[in-house]
Amino acid sequence: MKYWNSIQKGTLSVLKGLYITFKHLRKGGRSFAPVGIEDQNYFQQNATGSITIEYPTFEIPVPDHGRYKLHLEEDDCIVCDQCARICPVDCITMEGIKAPGEIGKTSDGTKKRIYLPVFTIDMAKCCYCGLCTIVCPTECLTMTNKYDFPTSDRNEFLFEFANMSAEEVEQRKAELAQFEAEKKAAKEAALKLKENNP
Repeated sequence: MKYWNSIQKGTLSVLKGLYITFKHLRKGGRSFAPVGIEDQNYFQQNATGSITIEYPTFEIPVPDHGRYKLHLEEDDCIVCDQCARICPVDCITMEGIKAPGEIGKTSDGTKKRIYLPVFTIDMAKCCYCGLCTIVCPTECLTMTNKYDFPTSDRNEFLFEFANMSAEEVEQRKAELAQFEAEKKAAKEAALKLKENNP
């Protein structure tokens, strides 16, 4: 008797599950139109029926102020290194070469005195905290609303923003070395002149 009761309970359970499944299939005939959180009717949406989005044909709109992929405006970067220092996971790598003088200005009028040969962001390490964008004095580092950049190669998560060639880097280093040598020679000449004319 116990055996037949178990079979009866199992059959009833399967039938109940099938009833719920077919009920959802019947209601799921309507098409789903994604609505962004900014929409006034976002919380009044009817949650019954098909809610699966046929990605990438349809995408849920994302807020413009969302924290997603990092982007650098290289022309506005003053190579202050604050973003790399505050990053809790060390996903930003940057190098700078001092210039003998002013090399330009950013869009907000800040003077640029350092060349930027290397600026790399490893988005595979990034924890999307946004700290790097907060400390940036010229606001050249921002988080875009691009959240979808899948790849099977981990190296494709490395985003290079600096565009100086190896020849340019060597040229800038040589200019800096020459400037420092001339500065040192001028300082030594001034000291000798001071010693000779007390």
